[in-house]
Amino acid sequence: MSTAKEIQSEEQKLEMTPMIDVTFLLLIFFMCTIEFKTLEGRLSAYLPRDVGQSSAPAEADEKIEISIALIAEGTQVHPGTGASWTGRAPRFEYAGREVAYRVGPREFPDLARVRTRLQQLYRADARRRVTIRAGSGAIYSDVVQVLDAAVEAGFTDISFR
Repeated sequence: MSTAKEIQSEEQKLEMTPMIDVTFLLLIFFMCTIEFKTLEGRLSAYLPRDVGQSSAPAEADEKIEISIALIAEGTQVHPGTGASWTGRAPRFEYAGREVAYRVGPREFPDLARVRTRLQQLYRADARRRVTIRAGSGAIYSDVVQVLDAAVEAGFTDISFR
């Protein structure tokens, strides 16, 4: 009876280290082998082939790209007075600021010529898209003036880059 009492009195311990190791290995295995389903690319759509008004391939629309590049930054001044801007007035202007505009491959020194060119392009094809790309140093008002010129010309599909 002494051996039975000794066996019962001994405390039995479970070793947790191997179980934790196996758990982490399984976790790593499942993380490496999981594949997420992408439903967007696999939506089933049963569309008829070779049916429609025209079997000719669709033509790509030409885009008009307008780039704004800063030539000379200029200095901030009070509007109308020309005095240096102290930061207290709600608005300011730039003195000596030069911006160059490019509509497609052609470069324009001022906004009036950009307006004229955009009106010509709109008359040629009103369905074109316009993309306005502001270079480094271009400010909000430069972009808004070009946007206004495109809207005045009649373009409605305008995006920014």
